[in-house]
Amino acid sequence: MIARPKHQRLVLVLLAAIAVLGAVLLAMWGLKDRAAYFYTPADIVAGKGSDGKAMRLGGMVERGSVRRQSDGVTTRFIVEDGEGRVPVTYRGILPDLFREGSGVVAEGKLGSDRTFVADNILAKHDERYMPPELGNQAAEHKAGQTLKR
Repeated sequence: MIARPKHQRLVLVLLAAIAVLGAVLLAMWGLKDRAAYFYTPADIVAGKGSDGKAMRLGGMVERGSVRRQSDGVTTRFIVEDGEGRVPVTYRGILPDLFREGSGVVAEGKLGSDRTFVADNILAKHDERYMPPELGNQAAEHKAGQTLKR
């Protein structure tokens, strides 16, 4: 029995759809452990973000909060965004641009005590720079306060 051309095209389309679906599933499986979502301190205080999963925390380094430990490589500081504060612990050499009152993005994991343990610190390069997500939230917050008045 010879398949009709219409059935052959249908089989080819189904095989292509299965191949695309397989590629998407493989990509999602590969990114599962590497995807790092961005959170603000307000998000963390509100309970977003889960313990032990890779994430990014962005905000401003609170003035007067940077404490270097006696081992010389561990630094503790607080990241804040005006609505929330999250303590951060980082073990390593800080970037030259890292300063109190400046913007920072920390990559790492949230501990069970809600302290963020950073693996990598990204400091801003300009005093006007703000992570896009934090900038959008600040603009929404200002707009919300304007409407309340």
